[in-house]
Amino acid sequence: MSKQTENDITEVLADIEDMLILKNKAYGDSALEPVRVFSKANATEQILVRLDDKLSRLSKGHEYPGDDTITDLIGYLVLLLIARRRDEGVQ
Repeated sequence: MSKQTENDITEVLADIEDMLILKNKAYGDSALEPVRVFSKANATEQILVRLDDKLSRLSKGHEYPGDDTITDLIGYLVLLLIARRRDEGVQ
């Protein structure tokens, strides 16, 4: 692997990290600690639903202006990994 590729990976992952932390602060950890007013599904299932919704909008061409679908999908997949680790008791 070239040094440039290594640097690019590090930069992209740092951007994803920053985005996830900012959104987590803004939304109050809602993905991993959902309020559960109506839905009683666990965090893992709720993240899967969010991924389905995002992919549905993408496939139908109904993305919101200003959304970065790829970054959002990566973010949800990272949260899914965290939720699954928590479900399995792995930290």
